[in-house]
Formats: sequence, C-alpha cells, structure tokens
Amino acid sequence: MSTRPAPRMPAHRVDLLSYEGLAEHDVQQVTSLLGRLVDGGAALGWVAAPTTAEIGELVERLAAGIESGETAVAIARRGDEITGFAFWARYTRPTFRPHVDIEKVAVAPEAQGRGVGKGLMEALIHAARHHGTEVVTLDLRGDNKAAIGLYESLGFTRYGRLPDFVAVGQERFDTLLYSLDLRR
Repeated sequence: MSTRPAPRMPAHRVDLLSYEGLAEHDVQQVTSLLGRLVDGGAALGWVAAPTTAEIGELVERLAAGIESGETAVAIARRGDEITGFAFWARYTRPTFRPHVDIEKVAVAPEAQGRGVGKGLMEALIHAARHHGTEVVTLDLRGDNKAAIGLYESLGFTRYGRLPDFVAVGQERFDTLLYSLDLRR
C-alpha cells in the first residue's frame, strides 16, 4: 500500500473574457454547465436547459460589449474544463447608466464550495470598478443560502425582497435584491 498522497488537481483559474469571445468548444462547455445546473433545479432564469445556439448568441452579445464596459464575463477553468460562468451587464436606462447588474453566476456542482463563485464575483467586481461603475446589483432566489452567504461576505447588502416572485412550476420563491456600492 502506497503512502504517497494523491496528485493534486490544478486549481480553478478565473479570467475575464476578452472581446474576442469564446471558441465553439468553450460555448459547448458553458451550454453543458448551464444545462446541468438548470436540470438540477438551479435558479438561473431558464426552466429548460438552454441550447448551444442560445448560449452562442448570448456569449456573442456579451463579448460585443466588453471593450466599451457594457458587459463583463468571468470564466472559471480547471485545466481545460470550464467550471464557472458569470456576467454583468450595464443598465440601459439613461438614469441607471452608472450601474451594472450581475445577471448570472453559475458554478459546476463539483466545483461548488471551492472558491469558484467567489473568484467569479471578485473578477466581476474588479471589472465593474475598472469601468467606473458606482453600484453593482444582483437578485437571487431566496432559498439559495450559499449564494446569500457569498454575496454578503463580499460586502453586498440586501435592499429588498419580492415575496413569491419566482415561479417554478407550482412552486413559488422569494426574490432577494442585493447591491454593492463601489462609491465608498
């Protein structure tokens, strides 16, 4: 029996997406990641797994806004495998232009609890600061205790709750509204 420790797997690396977007195989990995999460009941805004075409269009739209600061996308990888995907978009209303909204944060089940979500969020917050953002907002389903803990640990504060706002079949969940003021 060997007493040698098992080889360590490479750590998860988080990078911001460039305006060039993602290669097709990466789009397929993001589609697979989101599909697995949605099929498992994750609150990501889809009731059925998104298609590769939908995610390809989403990534293309997000990549088009990166240089101008309209969007930011963070990708987590472990080796060649995408283990996390998150993004924000700038508000389009003229009076809300100084602010961005984090629209999706998705972490592979096997990577949850390993700092991937925190890395994605820190990258998005860094990008928001870089682009002169004043306030970062996000909303989440009220039963997502792990995400609530993560966001609060990063300095987000809850400013609202919409009771029974999210409908998943016959189930209803509260939506919680959070913000991070970067003006301080």
